[in-house]
Amino acid sequence: MCDNLKNNYHLCEEVGRGRFGTISRCFSPIKNDFFACKTIDKNLLTDPTDRECLQNEAKIMTILSPHPNIVQIHDVYDTDESLTMVMELCEHYTLYDRIIKSNGGFCEGKSASIMKQLLNAIAHCHRFNIVHRDIKPDNILFDSRNRVKLADFGSADWLGEERTMSAGIPPFYGETVEETFEAVIRGNLRFPPRIFRTVSPAAKDLLRKMICRDVSRRFSAEQALRHPWFVSGGDTISMD
Repeated sequence: MCDNLKNNYHLCEEVGRGRFGTISRCFSPIKNDFFACKTIDKNLLTDPTDRECLQNEAKIMTILSPHPNIVQIHDVYDTDESLTMVMELCEHYTLYDRIIKSNGGFCEGKSASIMKQLLNAIAHCHRFNIVHRDIKPDNILFDSRNRVKLADFGSADWLGEERTMSAGIPPFYGETVEETFEAVIRGNLRFPPRIFRTVSPAAKDLLRKMICRDVSRRFSAEQALRHPWFVSGGDTISMD
């Protein structure tokens, strides 16, 4: 740990661990607040691509901060041995944890609230030509006020495309990996009645427009935010 980091923050308990480093809770006496301290061990980064992603993560988060639905970065400490990012501290449970705990999923009203905040974060990224490339329930956090926070920009880059999920299953289904890839290529989006029987026509319409194979017709994040499903707050509405 570098001296500047030690001088500014008191490291507390470890709250997470990844392939290349750890996340700990830390306290700033100056700001009188707690933060998340993500430290990456550069000696573990043998792949040049991993090293590039590490450098990009700090830069991209700095560009995107502050935004109410993106984890904010406060400080960066870069040495020959490690890179440490001090970020806002979020709740321990991710969206994935909340989905599992809900034991059956969310109602459309709650889903719309979460999706709207997430799309606000994505739209903000796209305004800077930045794509996250790893959007999944595990990387969606919540702050103490229950606001959605998009996290983990380790795979993010300038330009590209991301893939989303809904209803608890991948948007393109196949019995094998090969069949799934074939469905993606064909743009064959299906809504099996057994799984989607309680999903409203408006929600299905939004999904079709967000996962449209034709790029010229596919909704952007900002277009999706104007869809009737969000305007109604996830309430069941007619699409006639």
